[in-house]
Amino acid sequence: MSFVSPLFLWYFMPAVLVAVLVCPRSWRNGIIAVGSLIFYASGAGVFTLLLLACMVLNYLAGPALEPSEWDRARDARRRVLLLCVIGFNVGMLVVWKYAGFATEQIAWFAQAFGGDFPIVELALPIGISFYTFHHISYVVDIYRGERQALKNPVSFATYISMFPQLVAGPIVRYREIADQLPQHRSHRLDDIAAGFPRFALGLCKKTIIADSISPMVDACFSTPPGDMTFAVAWLGALGYTLQLFFDFSGYSDMAIGLGRMLGFRLPENFARPYSSVTITEFWRRWHMSLSRWFRDYVYIPLGGNRDGAAKTYRNLCIVFVLTGFWHGADWTFLVWGMFHGALLIIERAFGWSAAPKARGAMIARRALTFVLVVFGWVFFKSADLTRALNMIGHMLLPDFDGLTDVVEAALTNQRLVLLLIALVVVFLPAHPVTGPLLESSRSKPATGLRIAVMTVGLVYASILVATGTFSPFLYYQF
Repeated sequence: MSFVSPLFLWYFMPAVLVAVLVCPRSWRNGIIAVGSLIFYASGAGVFTLLLLACMVLNYLAGPALEPSEWDRARDARRRVLLLCVIGFNVGMLVVWKYAGFATEQIAWFAQAFGGDFPIVELALPIGISFYTFHHISYVVDIYRGERQALKNPVSFATYISMFPQLVAGPIVRYREIADQLPQHRSHRLDDIAAGFPRFALGLCKKTIIADSISPMVDACFSTPPGDMTFAVAWLGALGYTLQLFFDFSGYSDMAIGLGRMLGFRLPENFARPYSSVTITEFWRRWHMSLSRWFRDYVYIPLGGNRDGAAKTYRNLCIVFVLTGFWHGADWTFLVWGMFHGALLIIERAFGWSAAPKARGAMIARRALTFVLVVFGWVFFKSADLTRALNMIGHMLLPDFDGLTDVVEAALTNQRLVLLLIALVVVFLPAHPVTGPLLESSRSKPATGLRIAVMTVGLVYASILVATGTFSPFLYYQF
């Protein structure tokens, strides 16, 4: 079940919201937990059992991981238990997500020496990358004493399986939501009034812009290497840069809006990332919940930037290798992660991570950062490294061959207009960020935007959904 399917929009979401509003307050977590498992099972099927097994183990481990000032002898046992639980969570992710990739590499190596090795083919459980990180956040935050373990299994199930963020984030660290889980939280109609426009904004981003330019992007990236041109390469790279942003930030807006309607404040995930003037700033604005997760649970435990430049660069390399592979089991994702990690190291080494003061320098750095990000997305989108390098090669070598017939047919007037509108939106000033402005501001511009989204935008998006012109969210595959 997708957020942009008629089943979700016209039946599931209204049913859950009505149930939460009319039933006793003490039922709310239960309604959300049951509804979330139904939501997950509708798309994941038998993999729901894997999610439940991981939930049971992490829930049972929680109380044993709590620190005690009266029993210091427990510390060694707690550390061993923490490592075992993290090992279990990471192991599940590695087996289901990376076993196929690993056996493919072994089989290739074996074949080079005349041998043979079986390739494991496993279906990827939906959302496993996200709920694995939620489980790790839960046990680590308890171990550190930042929050107590949840005694109520329904509250725990609500945190892990909450359908707004279960499949594609935002990644909610346990300490960010622990205080919102008790049953005594209030749920008011103004939460729905604030959350629904945010949800509608995300729906518009996804259906009106991201899905509309998707066929053109696919046509560019599926162009045979021999037919690739400068124009096709840049059109595809820019198109995917916009498609990915409006698709994923649209999902995040919908998730945050849904969470608000259910009475939860989920963390922000995007803050106009393409307005960044450095790659360092880009990672403070793009997929912020993932960046914060890696900072808190990988980068800082490794030592962060405390032990000199060499170890700082090492830690950045580790984080971005993991960031790349977290997105997918393919060399293209690894190269994308290493590309961004290298850019961050270069900025830090030469003192370029701070934004320049002069306006002209700011504009130039913003343009450079945007172009570098666009090049990175070519690796992210391409089917393999050969195609990615071929496309980048054509982006660097201008020619006058124009568009291929297939791409030209895919680039309709409507898609061209939407592409230009998306570019204009992306190049607006860095502030304010549209989502939070729409949700909380009472200014005249925010009110006007809410009216536009809730009337013209929502009506048009609903028509597109009703006609079936929507596609799965891009981050569902991760």
